Amino acid sequence: MRFNVNREYLLKALMMVAKAVPQKADLPILQNVKMSLNEKGLELMGSDNNITICTRVPYMAGDVELIKNAKQGSTLVQCKLLLEIVRHSESEFIDFELIDNSILKISYGDVVNRPNTLRAEEYPEIDLNVKGATFEVKSAEFTKQIEQTAFAASTKETRPILTAVNLSAHGGLLTATATDTARLARKTMEIETEENFSINIPAKKLLDIVHSFEGEDVVSIAVSDKKAAFSFGNTVISTRLINGDYPNTKNIVPKTFNYYLEVNSREFLNAMDRVSLFGGVIKLIMTEDEVEMISRSTITGSANVKLSTFQFSGERLEISFNSAFVTDAIRAVASEDVTIAFIGEMKPFVVKNVKDDSIDMLITPLRS
Repeated sequence: MRFNVNREYLLKALMMVAKAVPQKADLPILQNVKMSLNEKGLELMGSDNNITICTRVPYMAGDVELIKNAKQGSTLVQCKLLLEIVRHSESEFIDFELIDNSILKISYGDVVNRPNTLRAEEYPEIDLNVKGATFEVKSAEFTKQIEQTAFAASTKETRPILTAVNLSAHGGLLTATATDTARLARKTMEIETEENFSINIPAKKLLDIVHSFEGEDVVSIAVSDKKAAFSFGNTVISTRLINGDYPNTKNIVPKTFNYYLEVNSREFLNAMDRVSLFGGVIKLIMTEDEVEMISRSTITGSANVKLSTFQFSGERLEISFNSAFVTDAIRAVASEDVTIAFIGEMKPFVVKNVKDDSIDMLITPLRS
């Protein structure tokens, strides 16, 4: 294997693949990146056995030649070391030459690096093809959908299914749902497919995946009962699914309420931020004439603040909640003004963007 490659494109590809390469691995060979120069270009692959990223530096980008003096071949080289070598290069192009299938000579300017390599055949066999439902989405819309839901997934491994975002498709709609049982976030968007499915993707992995879409307009998604694959540009990201049935949350969001509080998002968030200095649990006391936030701690003291801009309808209501949950929900609905709808003191309440009924934010209150 021998080639001369554009440093900028190589560095970008390596940084993408490195997201899937573990710092520590039960299988040490997974700390390597697989490099394969073939008729399509230079393919790089990294995996931790749960998520796999494969990306390619093509021979040409428009009229610009990215790979020169090419002789096909493949090898394995330590990902972290290769990334640092390329990052430290200041040349426009970097020369690579595989020597005796054991040393990768990397040179630029007056610098020559010779990292040890392993045979590409030693890398685990990974199939990136997914046989199942396939559809396309606009990357910006899908990214927003995941960002507006994934935060509500559990971070505790005691119930692995709750660490996932459930993606379900039915009747031309794609719904993302996340819950840790204390709160729920759900967002629906239209897709051009009649395929029906329900899959569970680890929330942290899914966030990493959508944040890799930068600069791409459209993403192709393929799902099966074991994995999902996301294809965009010259990159494919495949992730394993979490097995099991996701909790039935279809009818969990109330449709009728007894109390409504309309507030300016920024003012409400600022008020919670100030009051929560004395504890993360906030009591909200609401009447038509006054809305007050109170936080108390037997150790540090207490704080209270009254809102200057609000509209409340209903009888007097007191309700306590986790301030972080409400903060996350208000930020996720992404609206200048929000409506918080209540049923009663100990009933789950909803944070709503009245201009966007495709998103649901449900929060369970706390006992005072």
